Amino acid sequence: MENPRDLYPAPSPLAVAKQLDRLDPHAIGFIARSPFLVIATADAGGNCDASPRGDAPGFVQVADAHTLLIPDRPGNNRVDSLQNLAANPRLGLLFFVPGVLETLRVNGRAELTTDAARLAALAVDSRAPRSALVVTVEEAFFHCGKALKRSALWDPARHAQPGEIPSLGRILADQTGRIGVAEAEARVATGYRDHLY
Repeated sequence: MENPRDLYPAPSPLAVAKQLDRLDPHAIGFIARSPFLVIATADAGGNCDASPRGDAPGFVQVADAHTLLIPDRPGNNRVDSLQNLAANPRLGLLFFVPGVLETLRVNGRAELTTDAARLAALAVDSRAPRSALVVTVEEAFFHCGKALKRSALWDPARHAQPGEIPSLGRILADQTGRIGVAEAEARVATGYRDHLY
């Protein structure tokens, strides 16, 4: 592969200087308002994965300027991200705030915790997560909103209309051939209704 640095001009001094080795008050405030993030991980062989995480704003707790706590809410139990982190603790996080064009990038290392006191602090309706990630922040910086502006991500006029994308039940039935659409739809509905926490 050609060296990408040879294809682009050098970043501006401001683009370089904005990268911090900690969470400043702006980053902490953004995380407190963020209901959604994407976590990127890779296993020991470099095989990558990106996974969504979401909950009420502030679900990611800032312990201090160098430490985040991310609860692992119920999902599909594939635990791809957690298995990757067990082999390779490095991760990248991308935080979103609905309606805001800019995003927050955080890179660092993570370890899994099952400490009861830490998990209790992350509980919702008295339901503590099974585990949580303790993230040591190594880099944090705000990313400009050009991608979100180009995509019009927050523009309701650009949102998919009902039925435009097949339902998850339909997709699971078609892709696996192991379940009927009605049963798959019922499982998805039950999961959304009864197993969010």
